[in-house]
Amino acid sequence: MNTNHPRKRIVIAGGGTAGWMAAAAIARTMGEAVDLTLVESDAIGTVGVGESTIPPLVNFNRIVGIPENEFMRETQATFKLGIEFENWRVDGENYFHSFGMTGRDHWTAGFQHFWMEGRERGHQESYDDYCLELQAAHAGKFAHLPDGKVNYAFQLDATRYAAYLRRLAEQAGCVRTEGKIDEVRLHESGDIAALVLEGGKRIEGDLFLDCTGFRALLIEGALHVGYDDWRHYLPCDSAIAVQTKSVRPPIPYTRAIAHDAGWQWRIPLQHRGGNGIVYCSRYLSKDAALDRLLSTIEGEPLTEPRAIPFVTGARRKQWHRNCIAVGLSGGFLEPLESTSIHLIQRAILRLLRMMPAGEVSQRDVDEFNDQQMTDMVQVRDFLILHYKATDRRDSPFWRQCAAMEIPDSLEQKIELFRETGRVFRKNEELFVENSWVQVMMGQGIMPRAHHPIARKMPDDELAMFLKGLRDNVAATVASMPAHHEYVAQYCGAKEAQAA
Repeated sequence: MNTNHPRKRIVIAGGGTAGWMAAAAIARTMGEAVDLTLVESDAIGTVGVGESTIPPLVNFNRIVGIPENEFMRETQATFKLGIEFENWRVDGENYFHSFGMTGRDHWTAGFQHFWMEGRERGHQESYDDYCLELQAAHAGKFAHLPDGKVNYAFQLDATRYAAYLRRLAEQAGCVRTEGKIDEVRLHESGDIAALVLEGGKRIEGDLFLDCTGFRALLIEGALHVGYDDWRHYLPCDSAIAVQTKSVRPPIPYTRAIAHDAGWQWRIPLQHRGGNGIVYCSRYLSKDAALDRLLSTIEGEPLTEPRAIPFVTGARRKQWHRNCIAVGLSGGFLEPLESTSIHLIQRAILRLLRMMPAGEVSQRDVDEFNDQQMTDMVQVRDFLILHYKATDRRDSPFWRQCAAMEIPDSLEQKIELFRETGRVFRKNEELFVENSWVQVMMGQGIMPRAHHPIARKMPDDELAMFLKGLRDNVAATVASMPAHHEYVAQYCGAKEAQAA
């Protein structure tokens, strides 16, 4: 047995979704190789409104060894096939960003090129008709299909998810310590030595994970890494969330409804609905935002509305010395594309791949920071697209968004698509080509040209190709059960059947 490296002491500061995701993943994968402690206080609340997720969470749960039906039952989750964007390009028009593939790609070009060639030859069918997940979502259908032919995520209760992960983590050896952090003690070297709790208890460690949310007690409060403010690109700075009683069976998608100073979300869970309004305080007051939210929700409120001020941006370093920021302590991107839990997941899995055996390697730290920042910048650009590419000029907020300068990286992506219909991804980028295509076309960016390979298909062959894809989607959707019925059968959730 190799005894060169003693068991590493890992201390997680803070619970919530970030803390307990990290604890469960480390405890259930590293086993007895580490001593794992999580410090949290029942007196400190968590944001806890991260109810909508994206498909990589399916893989995270598998890695951690979580049975999907049990997880869904414990978190009152429903399935999610994408997001309906309402009023974003113009007021009164909708489009859908699905998690699936549209049509079938050729090795030289994406399906959009063949669809555009079809349009030039007189085919009138919508691009939407070729996407299984999109059509299933609009039909209110869902089923697991053979060979993973349907891509999905979850709409879940984040507080219940954290509680569920806590049980798993503690069963796998994580030790929870109750208490508020009073002080972060540093070594002479500048590394974190220990957390001192109210009452004087000292928690020492070799590696510290900052999961303290917006407070960022370790990474910023003690280590002062700095923060890049991205509000010049993403001007919304406030949110209000409220939970409501369900009034109808849950649909398998999230709604993002634009208004004159931001947008609202609606997320259907088994036992309730999640609702919120995101807005720019320069153009809408808190009281007016609250009135707007409460006047548009469906169902009786189950909680008091919760206000959440925020500053979009990222820590300049996500890993500094022996401290790693996970979750909101590392930065915040508004929940428009449901990426908050995903960025937690990416940080945790990246840490597991780079887990130091002895001393922390600065090369690992630099690589981790580069990859984390790349993730956040790529997600940031995708979010900016929704605000920038709009024909709305009906309010000062939307006029500001339409006029703002955008990053060169996004400008290149938009103009490349506008000129050629092409999308290129870099460095394991989260959003796939079809995501960019659906959102850019949904926001009104239509290519002026497409790949010449599509012109090689004779008329009858192209017609058969397109019709075969449409018919396959329609037949598959027709064979799928209603979403709420499938949820009830799959995870035994009787509440999901309530009308």
